[in-house]
Amino acid sequence: MRQLSATMLLFASFLCINFARTQNSNPVKREQFQNANVIYDWVLDNRGERQRTFVTRPKAARGKVPAIFFVGWLSCDSVEYPDGETDGFGAIFRRLIEQSGYITVRMDKPGVGESQGTCGKTDFETELSGYQAAFDSLEKYDFIDLDRVFVIGLSNGGGTSALVPRQHLVRGYIVASSWGRTWYEHMLELERGRLTRSGKSPGEVNQAVKAFTEFYNLYLIRRMTPGEIVQQHPEWKELWYDAPDGQYGRPAAFYQQLQELNLGETWQNINVPVLVLRGTADPIMSDADSRAIAENVNRTHPGQAPYVESKGGDHLLSMQGKLGDSVVPLILEWMRQHVK
Repeated sequence: MRQLSATMLLFASFLCINFARTQNSNPVKREQFQNANVIYDWVLDNRGERQRTFVTRPKAARGKVPAIFFVGWLSCDSVEYPDGETDGFGAIFRRLIEQSGYITVRMDKPGVGESQGTCGKTDFETELSGYQAAFDSLEKYDFIDLDRVFVIGLSNGGGTSALVPRQHLVRGYIVASSWGRTWYEHMLELERGRLTRSGKSPGEVNQAVKAFTEFYNLYLIRRMTPGEIVQQHPEWKELWYDAPDGQYGRPAAFYQQLQELNLGETWQNINVPVLVLRGTADPIMSDADSRAIAENVNRTHPGQAPYVESKGGDHLLSMQGKLGDSVVPLILEWMRQHVK
């Protein structure tokens, strides 16, 4: 079990980190599906390290079949769910594998599960290179219909999912609980919400957010580590609640590289259907964060990107720990509309 401070534990819960899931490798406990078989494979990231991929193939499949490629979240947790639907995102995986009749492809990021590397030291560009290699690998499976591939991005992976396919064709994107603005804007809004929920007065919240505008400028834009910032500004020592060299279990460079992205430009150039999903009770990715993706697409391709809310859904699109009943049927129907 991973050990974190009380503060980190609070924020990790918002980032779908499941501390009950362990990484035992002897023997490896594997997923079991009624309607699909699992192929275990590898791809190499830009460091030459092997990343584990999971390819599920419907048992009843004949010939070439459409595929779903998943781009995962921020936290250092496996996309493999051998214990069943232990959270909302896991429920999305397992239900789509069992119910869609499509191939699905997932990848464990560096240092997670059987993948080589160290997740807590891996920057975004390295992680992205692994996803891109995994997407490239679709071409080697003769049972995948490469003209009918959907990409589903979850949480942080939703905003960046459009960077994965590169030259490859995609039939459509589904992005859930995600972001389409700058990481700086996202973090300021997240900090305001966090401070408000902690019970601080409006005046205290405003004062802290004013300090965070300067802190995140130095951190994300000027590319200093939080520890360097606190050393330079000791008056902010009580402001910072995380590690001196990173945040939420990832290195500072990861977020600095997210800040460098221009997701407005990325999504405005997407000319395929995009379904944007968000739970109305999501405390991490705000309405403005998620809606920005739909707005970016629709400004250049009107009507191409519907924005759909899951009433009462949290960051994992769950209510009281259970995935909303309408989420997977909505995804399945949307894909069936666009697969032809």
